[in-house]
Amino acid sequence: MNKEIITDKNLVAYCGLYCGACRSYLKRKCQACKDNEKASWCKVRKCCIENNFTSCADCNIKLLEECKYFNNFMAKLFGFIFRSDRTACINRIKKIGYDAFAQEMAESKRQTIKRK
Repeated sequence: MNKEIITDKNLVAYCGLYCGACRSYLKRKCQACKDNEKASWCKVRKCCIENNFTSCADCNIKLLEECKYFNNFMAKLFGFIFRSDRTACINRIKKIGYDAFAQEMAESKRQTIKRK
């Protein structure tokens, strides 16, 4: 049985995606970013854990484009394939906070803000 999309700030991934609306998470094939030990390959996740960040929104780097972890090859490929704008997600979190972002994404049933 699939999970339902709920509002939970703990389901905001380190890179700004909303795991709570991800198909893999909803089908119970993934534990979400923060609990997924198999995601040890993710440099964004590793950086956030090492720096005790909830997400990249907590980082003091002004331009995410300058972050070598946030803008690695795999992240760019993922963004291209899924038309995902993780930078827009992080900026939205900075603007409205984690709770409001989680609520916004859950209500719209979106994992990400789509790239334009």
